[in-house]
Amino acid sequence: MSQAVSHGSHGHGHDDHGHHDQESLKVFGFWLFLITDVLLFGTVFATYIVLHHNTNGGPTPKELFEMPGVIWETFILLTSSFTSGLAVLQMHKGNKKGLIGWLIITVLLGLSFLTLEITEFVNMANEGATISTSAFLSSFFTLVGTHGLHVTVGSFWIIGVIIQLARHGITDVTKRKVTITSLYWHFLDVVWIFVLTIVYLWG
Repeated sequence: MSQAVSHGSHGHGHDDHGHHDQESLKVFGFWLFLITDVLLFGTVFATYIVLHHNTNGGPTPKELFEMPGVIWETFILLTSSFTSGLAVLQMHKGNKKGLIGWLIITVLLGLSFLTLEITEFVNMANEGATISTSAFLSSFFTLVGTHGLHVTVGSFWIIGVIIQLARHGITDVTKRKVTITSLYWHFLDVVWIFVLTIVYLWG
């Protein structure tokens, strides 16, 4: 009997160890993904820096960029980073309702940011400034659009985590997912600060 109990507890410990290894591997995979994303953004930033003077007689950054809208985008995204941090704090307190609430606010802020960005793109296109107008605009739309695409992916990612939290509550798995999505969201905020500085303020 004691042997059976011992064997059972040993098996349970082995399962826990295997689960922990899987979680660690997934976190490691996320960091690898983040490194490739840093390389991707580094490439598109470098391309923009090289090409941003090549306007081909078309509109220049000074003529195109409307800073009040950009400032609003920045404020909204930075606020969403703050609310993402508040969600993580609620998770550590074991407050499922608070965690989900702050994640929902984070997603809404992310979608508001995207709405403003798409509006900016549409307004520029209406003025004849499209991705094919000049090398400057090609690099601009590629850089800012790549960041916008990442915000879109991040928003859907957080929505997926919210659904899992609603179904399963705060577990080791959902904790890992909340932590990873929060890190990813903060990363996108840092990238946006570089976009703001290199693209809009220099422009």
